[in-house]
Parts: sequence; structure tokens; C-alpha cells
Amino acid sequence: MLQTVEKTQMMGTQAPQTEAAARLHLLVVDSDPAIRSACAEIGTSLGYAVQTIAETAQARSLLRGHAADIVLINLPARKNDGLELISELKLLYPETSIIAMTASGSVNAAVEAMRCGAGDYLTKPFAIDELSSVLERASEHHTVDRVSRQIREQLRLSQGLGSMIGRSAEMEKLYRILSKVAQSTHPVLILGESGTGKELVARTIHAYGASSQKPFLPVDCGSIVPTLIESELFGYVKGAFTGANRSKDGLLVSAEGGTVFLDEIGELSLDLQAKLLRALQEKEIRPVGSTQRIPIKARIVAATNRDLVEMVEKGTFRKDLFYRLNVVNLRLPALRERREDIPLLAAHFLDRMTRESGRKFTLADEALQTMMRYDWPGNVRELENSIERACALSSGPVLHLGDLPTQLQQKGIDAWREANAAPHDDGAIAQAEKVTPLVDLEKKAILEAIRKLNGDKLLAAKLLGIGKTTLYRKLKEYGIACPLGEE
Repeated sequence: MLQTVEKTQMMGTQAPQTEAAARLHLLVVDSDPAIRSACAEIGTSLGYAVQTIAETAQARSLLRGHAADIVLINLPARKNDGLELISELKLLYPETSIIAMTASGSVNAAVEAMRCGAGDYLTKPFAIDELSSVLERASEHHTVDRVSRQIREQLRLSQGLGSMIGRSAEMEKLYRILSKVAQSTHPVLILGESGTGKELVARTIHAYGASSQKPFLPVDCGSIVPTLIESELFGYVKGAFTGANRSKDGLLVSAEGGTVFLDEIGELSLDLQAKLLRALQEKEIRPVGSTQRIPIKARIVAATNRDLVEMVEKGTFRKDLFYRLNVVNLRLPALRERREDIPLLAAHFLDRMTRESGRKFTLADEALQTMMRYDWPGNVRELENSIERACALSSGPVLHLGDLPTQLQQKGIDAWREANAAPHDDGAIAQAEKVTPLVDLEKKAILEAIRKLNGDKLLAAKLLGIGKTTLYRKLKEYGIACPLGEE
């Protein structure tokens, strides 16, 4: 280790001070003066504010009043002082990055230190580049943690209402309307493209209303057959139809003054539209098979991605029901109309994936830039699915462009080609246009292999050097469905 100090002195120049390191406080705890001196000199050269202490007792006393960003702690071979200090530090300052230093052969001590809360370790003796690399990793982790906490706090303070995320002008306008709508009991019609978060808006209206403690009951009108929707909404009496062995209250009654959310209201048949209109007008319903009417108090919030005005003109949606539901109209912006919210939404989904998987994820610059340029036809739902896919396929904590779905990768390739094309060189542009994108080459190779092997996908995957699951996923992206049972 003394050779390390001499080598540092002979170098004559210091490593460049990074902005992150210049703000970080490094504490070195070791009884060996030579190691303390070497760590202090290297840490200072990297831009840290360094403090050294010989005994863990002194460190414990100091840290109870002042937190350090990074702590290098020596683990003596015969004492547990270092491990105890690590445990105390994680309790007092969870954000502090801890690096354990162990003697040669003390692998068990290093493992125990990691269990107690250390994020990394060094085995003595170590060289300059080893210490520099460990400190750099600790700085990155500390910075990521700090930024993540700031983003989470900003999201919490700027969500506006409920779990909705966004600070764009469109979302701020929506928040103002929602805060007023929530206090009334009028029907609400939520319009917007698929994936914009219509159910989330409906839940927010309910959560901030006077009946927030009462049920919120969603119904997907597009996925349930008409006869079942009628039974779900209005209920039925015993013997009303085959299998009706007992009476059942409909959701309009079960809500008990809460909210019934009718998703994809445009899919309701004209017959059910008429019954729903009567229920809204008369505040009562008649269960299937019954002659008795039951009063209801449920608030109706409906949503659709279809053009109801056009449907009214074509006669596929009742005009009177449309006006009854359209007392308050909320139109949700598409994600491409509020691109400034994409980083916030991505950070939110990454934070959730980190909590669920226990792994920290962050987006590379080129991946985020591509996300900002992409039009997101599937809106927020597509963004969420893209983040989840990237986290599942990524081999490390940083999500790169190659981890994103094919359509985003192509967007990134197109942007790169556009940025690197010579502005006045028509010949260069023509040559660049002849270059086949990697995505197309990959698709061609996969389909050609399957064709030559007479459709044997398992053998094709083996010869291509990819997994069966990867092959099926690629085929799905190409719009080629696999027969049932193959996956």
C-alpha cells in the first residue's frame, strides 16, 4: 500500500474532479496510518472532501452528529466493531454508501459486511485503480439514489390529484377541472385514445369526491356480452334465467352511493342504452326477471375512445343518452401532446420496477431521447409496457436503446441517420438510404431460417443462436402469430 502512495506522489497530476465527487464527503475509518494517508490522497485527487479516523469508536461518535456520503470502513480480523458500525450507519443514514475493506483472504468478512449493509468492498492490498473504481461506483450509486429520492418527492408533490403524473399545461388544466368535478354528483364522460388513463381519471374523481369511502365499481362494456352486462348493472331475481339460483343486486345498487365506471360505453347495445338512460333519469332500476323497481344513488362515470358524436349521427348511439352522460366532458390528451411528461412517467415506472424487482434501473440518454421523439400510439400504457419489457430484457441497471421494443429502436436508428447525414451531400444521403437497418436484417435472417427449415422454429432458434422465447417474441413483433401450444 505504501507503494501506492509513492506512485500517487510520482504521478504529479491529480485525476479530474467530477462535479458529483466534489460535493461528496468521504470518511475513511482504518487504524493503519499508511492506508488512511493513501485513501485520503487518492480521494482528494478525485475531488472528495476527505476525513480520516483511526478508531471505530471515534467514527461512531462523529457520525451520530454528521452524516457522510461515502464511508470506507476497515474490518479487523478479530473484532466485530466494523460490522456493528456498518449496521448502525444503515439505520441512521440509509442513503450513505458504505465500502468495507478486508484483509487478504477475509472473504467471509466481506460477505457479512454486505449483509449488514455495505454496498461494496475492497480486499487489501489494493491498487489505485481499484480504489478509484470502487469510489466511482459508490458515487454513482449515491447520486442515483439522491436523484431518485428527489424525483419521487417531486412526483409526490406535483401529481396534482391521486396517482396521476404530469406537469404539462394540458395536465394542469385537467387537474383544475377534476378538482371541481369531484365535488359534484353529475355524470361524467371521459374521452380519449386507448391507453391515456381514462380509468385512472375515473378513480381520481371518485377518490376526491364526497363518496370516496364508498365503492368504486368498474365495468368493461366492451368485453362482456350484452346479457351479462344487463345482469351486472341491474341485477336479477331468483329464477330469472337458467342458472339464477339466487337473487343478486346489480352494481348500480351495490355501489350504495359510490361510483360505477362504465368503460367503453360506446360498445353498449341500443337496447341497453335505453335501459341505462331510464335508470339515470328515474334514479331507479328494475332487476332482470323482477316487476319491482329499486332506487339507486350511484354516480355514473363513463369513458370511451370512440367518437360518440359520429355514432349519434349514424344512429348507433342514442342522442338522449349522450346528452345525459355529457353533463361534464373530459378529454384526455394523448401522450404525444404532452411529451414533457414522458421523463416523469418513465421515472415513475422505473421506480415501481425497482421496488418490485429489487434492482435499480435508469435510462440511458439515447433511450430517453428516442422516447421523447416517439409518437406513442398506445399512449401511457405503451410507455409502461415498453419500460417493463426493457427492465426484463436488460442485462444491467442502465436501459439502452437496444432494450426497447423494435419500433422504438427503429425510431432511434432513423434519428441517428438523419443527424449524421451530410446536409448538402446528395450522394452521401443516397448511399445512407441504401443501408439496411439492423432491425430489417434481423427480421430477414429469422424468416429466412424458418423458411429453409420448413417452419421448424425450435431448430431455427438453435441455429440462429437465440432462445425459443426470444424467437416467439420477435415473430409476435413482426405480426406473425404462433400456433397454439408452441409457446
